Amino acid sequence: MIMRMNSESSEDVTALLLNWQSGNDQDAPAKLMPLVYEELRRVARAYLQRERDDHTLQATALVHEAYLQLVDDKQVTWRDRAHFYGIAARLMRQILIQHARAHHAAKRGGPGQQKLSLTEAGELPTDSAVELLALDDALEDLTKIYPRKSKVVELKFFGGMEAKQISEVLQVSEKTVLRDWNFARLWLSRELRKDAA
Repeated sequence: MIMRMNSESSEDVTALLLNWQSGNDQDAPAKLMPLVYEELRRVARAYLQRERDDHTLQATALVHEAYLQLVDDKQVTWRDRAHFYGIAARLMRQILIQHARAHHAAKRGGPGQQKLSLTEAGELPTDSAVELLALDDALEDLTKIYPRKSKVVELKFFGGMEAKQISEVLQVSEKTVLRDWNFARLWLSRELRKDAA
C-alpha cells in the first residue's frame, strides 16, 4: 500500500495544519477531514486486511478514532501532510494494539491472538504469520534502542509510506531511511524468531 501524496492537496493540508497549530483557524480540523479522509481510510483498510477475518473494528471506526485523537492532541507540532499521515499511522497502530490486547484479555490467554503476516510488507522476511502483539512488543524494544529505525518501520510497514516520504517526515536522507529499514527488518526478524522459539 502506497500513500498518494499529490502536491496540490499536500499544500492545502499543510496550510490547514499550520493554521490549526497556530490557532488562526479554529475550523481547521473540520476543513481538514474531507481532504484526508479517503487516504486515512486506505491506510485503515490496509491495516485491517492484515487482521483476522472476524475482527470487529471497521475501517471507518478506526479512521474516526484516530482522527479524534489527532484533533484532541494539543502537543503535536505539525510540519506538513507527510508528518500528519505518519502520526495518523502510528495512532491507528496503537488503536489496533489496544483492541488486540483487549481481545486477548477477553480470551484469557487463549489462541485468539490477531495474526499479521510480515510477508505482506513485502520486505520483512518470515516463514509464517506472526502475532500483532509480538510485533508490537518487538517494535517497542527496537524503539528503546534505535528510535529512528523503529519510526522507519512504523511509517513504511504500518503507514505505507515510501522512502522519500519517510525521509521528509524524519528529515533524513533517503539513503539513511533505506539503511535504517534494512537494519530494522533484520533486527525484527531475529527478535521475532527468538520469541517464536
